[in-house]
Amino acid sequence: MKNERGKKPRVILVGTDTMRGNELKNILSKKSFPLEDIDFFDPDVEEEYSKLTQFRGEPKVIKPLDKDSIQGADLVFLAADKKVNQEFGRLAGKEKMIAIDLSETFNADEKIPVVVSGVNDEIVAREKSALIANPHPVTVILSHLFHAVLGEFGLLKAISFILQPVSAFEKSGIDELADQSYALLSSSTLSKKVFKEQIAFNILSHTEKADRNGFSSVEKQITSEIRRVLSSHDFPLSLSVIQAPVFHTYSIMTYLELERNADIQDLKDIFRKCSFFKFSAPALPSPLSVSGEEKICIGQIKKELSLPSSFWIWAVADNLTRGSALNAFEIAKNIFSKSPA
Repeated sequence: MKNERGKKPRVILVGTDTMRGNELKNILSKKSFPLEDIDFFDPDVEEEYSKLTQFRGEPKVIKPLDKDSIQGADLVFLAADKKVNQEFGRLAGKEKMIAIDLSETFNADEKIPVVVSGVNDEIVAREKSALIANPHPVTVILSHLFHAVLGEFGLLKAISFILQPVSAFEKSGIDELADQSYALLSSSTLSKKVFKEQIAFNILSHTEKADRNGFSSVEKQITSEIRRVLSSHDFPLSLSVIQAPVFHTYSIMTYLELERNADIQDLKDIFRKCSFFKFSAPALPSPLSVSGEEKICIGQIKKELSLPSSFWIWAVADNLTRGSALNAFEIAKNIFSKSPA
């Protein structure tokens, strides 16, 4: 890679108007990042000056995208669809730039590091990869949770029940929940395009095709990513994703069996001292209260009396902020800044 730590990079964002791209743009606009310049691109823009956005209070043009677009850039954020990300991610690697993919395009490739900032950042410097995969939002949330607990108490087993928001299916998922809710309340015809079953005022056990053991590709992806991030291919984890009728944020109930004795206060202490968490008890974090929050919000912790050192932990985090854009931002800042993210 041609980049040197401390250098102010020229930054490109591909897919500015996607949900993840727009969230990243807002984070880059609000937070301190040592960029020299930034340009915005969208694959659906055909004419120069036909589409505008704002960055740090100034108007910016969203430009048409072609193979010459990333020439001279140091850092490329990929937030478009997977086909576009595939093309420009590989091109960025050939041009010796750093590309961070936010759309899970390259996550199955074992040669490309999957990074959760604050957990396995060292893999970027060690492998000197020009292409970095931002993981699934649940991978980000649970990797932080397991990493914090592992360091203090060790883990014998982890089981997570995950309530997924409709924004996991981008704007089309949000539109369908909103349209169905309106239709049901106004006695209108119900449309089902994204979800096979009604999602408004309902809960679905699954939304994707399952394998012979009943697990979806997303569930297997998250499990694999967490094991890669924690550098433990035999990490004792099982999880299930359930589709909830909420717009944003993942809500996760996790069962943990610890190697060493602990009590509820011990777990509260490790979450309180870690900057990635916000301990919200006695108030219970919910999708409504946590939307837009930058931290993983920890709510009620239950100690299982029938099993030694076993606990249930309720955690809620915004899938677009902490689960995606903020993680990508912190990866980039760690690469290009001498100060920690």
